Amino acid sequence: MRTKSPPLSDRQFAFVAATAVAAIVPHLGHLPVPLTLLFSLIVVAAWFQRMRTHRVTPALVKLALVAVLPALVVVQYGNVFGREPGAAFACGMLALKLLETATRRDARAVICFSSFVLMSALLFDTGLLFTLALVVPILVLLATLRELETHPDGSAADHAARSPLPSLREAAVSLLIATPLALCAFVFFPRLDAPLWRTPGGDTGRTGMSDTMSPGTIQNLLVDDSPAFRVAFDGARPPAGKLYWRGPVLTDFDGGTWRRRDMPVLAPSEASVQTSGTIVRYEVALEPNDKPWLFALDVPLAAPEGARRTAEFGLIRRAPVTELLRYRVESAIDYRIDAQLSAYQRRVALALPKDFDPRSVALAQGWRRDLGADEAVMRAALALFHDKFFYTLSPPALGRDSIDDFLFSTQRGFCEHYAAAFVFLMRAAGIPARVVTGYQGGYYNSAGDYLLVRQSDAHAWSEVWLAGRGWVRIDPTAAVSPQRIELGAGAAAAAAGASLPWYQSDWVRGLRNQFDLVNRGWNSVIVQFNSLRQQNLLVPLGIPRADYRTLTALLIGTGTLLLLFGALWVMRTPRRRVDALDAAYERLCAKLSRTGVACSPQEGPLDLARRAGDRVARALLADYIGLRYASALPASEDVAGFVRGVRRWRPPASA
Repeated sequence: MRTKSPPLSDRQFAFVAATAVAAIVPHLGHLPVPLTLLFSLIVVAAWFQRMRTHRVTPALVKLALVAVLPALVVVQYGNVFGREPGAAFACGMLALKLLETATRRDARAVICFSSFVLMSALLFDTGLLFTLALVVPILVLLATLRELETHPDGSAADHAARSPLPSLREAAVSLLIATPLALCAFVFFPRLDAPLWRTPGGDTGRTGMSDTMSPGTIQNLLVDDSPAFRVAFDGARPPAGKLYWRGPVLTDFDGGTWRRRDMPVLAPSEASVQTSGTIVRYEVALEPNDKPWLFALDVPLAAPEGARRTAEFGLIRRAPVTELLRYRVESAIDYRIDAQLSAYQRRVALALPKDFDPRSVALAQGWRRDLGADEAVMRAALALFHDKFFYTLSPPALGRDSIDDFLFSTQRGFCEHYAAAFVFLMRAAGIPARVVTGYQGGYYNSAGDYLLVRQSDAHAWSEVWLAGRGWVRIDPTAAVSPQRIELGAGAAAAAAGASLPWYQSDWVRGLRNQFDLVNRGWNSVIVQFNSLRQQNLLVPLGIPRADYRTLTALLIGTGTLLLLFGALWVMRTPRRRVDALDAAYERLCAKLSRTGVACSPQEGPLDLARRAGDRVARALLADYIGLRYASALPASEDVAGFVRGVRRWRPPASA
């Protein structure tokens, strides 16, 4: 016969509600504000209903909320499938579950669902700090399980204790005991070739380089200090002025936005690259960004495995980068590319939108008429930037004729403004030109011997085609702010007098750059522990490839040993806990013996009190008798008072 589940006490419900909230909080970074407010309102309503009114939510209200929730998710995301909408829907259902949580069976369902919601948070962030932060919700969850435990008589455990610290302390001990077994499962549980978390989900919440550029596009990256990728060089790293990490190349301009045009793919044998100097070899660890672009030093000589190289020497994958990706590249930093330009390429690189920016067109055509040579026109444009323009990360807004507004009105901006204006002027003067986006520079971590490139190192520069030289990189930002190339965007903005956010200050960036060494180790050892690395675990022992049978045997064997050790530790003979009252009594007897009143083991405290000559000692013995024999469980305050009295009593010298 099925028994009815016992009802929850207010204290138990408080723990269950805290568990649900702790599972939802890690998702707040990607939840839309309307849904966050709705979930918060539901949790507050459930709390108020339980703790204040003690009423039951009507069934029709609960059914209406369950029906409305998926509709709201569809309004926000367009569907209920995928990573973001699925996580939002799960968080909403967890919050709604609190409205009907009244018994221990309900509470256990909330805990199980909270575990699932908490695990799904790792679909969005697997960083070290975020993973460590999830320990707090796990402790709350385990403490709630401890609160739901019952004694053999069916009563709840520790309901009289008001502080949650004992339950949290036991939860921490349980987590520590389970950690070795979890590590065993992490290492030996057979892994799939592809992780289960490759779910459709769009690119919300990710930051990365795009194949379009309009005013403000790169600015969004410049204020983001998160890592973009890390680079380990096989030999000496190039100087800072050569660290141009090539990304999408933009050729089409409609008057407001620069876009990439699909061009023929270059096979390695068709690469029109002439190199001089040293070839740089390195490995890139690219952070997930939901974009298909790979980044390499300008210019890559071939595409890495799983990618292809475009006609503009950019690298692109078929699928977006949804997890940490490592790839090796060889690049030339001294080169000449496309010494011959086809008619189609020339037409694309000279195209300008009609009826846009007439003053800029007139300026460039005047340079061409007066100066003639391509190099002279380029020098005139760079001199204009150098003499009259300022570098800032907070430029004024631009209108329809954005190039005219920038050149003749605002004259303030950062890399995307200068690259776009320079390319426009060159095309208006009859010089083929294009915009290249990517990253420039990076922070060299000497402790880990690698280069860290952050999103804030995003950059845009120009390429012009010159007869006999091919495509030549021209960085007009360097004409305005050389600090940007040598020291980074933040240093350039600071040199121009701009105030930076606190998280981009020098000392904060220094700490973050040093801590990134730990993040790199976490990514290498934990995040990128895939099936291939798992199969190579036993190579040092002479086993070339550990198949799933070997891994399963290791998992069972190691797990059994860990469980055995854990059982032996739990069943060990516990150390006798010294009662504070008895310990104080023994201390009192020791003090009495120094006065000549020896305490016999057969003698009780009442007989000892008759022989004690000191009045204070007799009073203390009377207190002990009352505490030990007058009640089964003396109050802790009374015991503490007795302990203090024994500690303070100074026995008189013996006669």
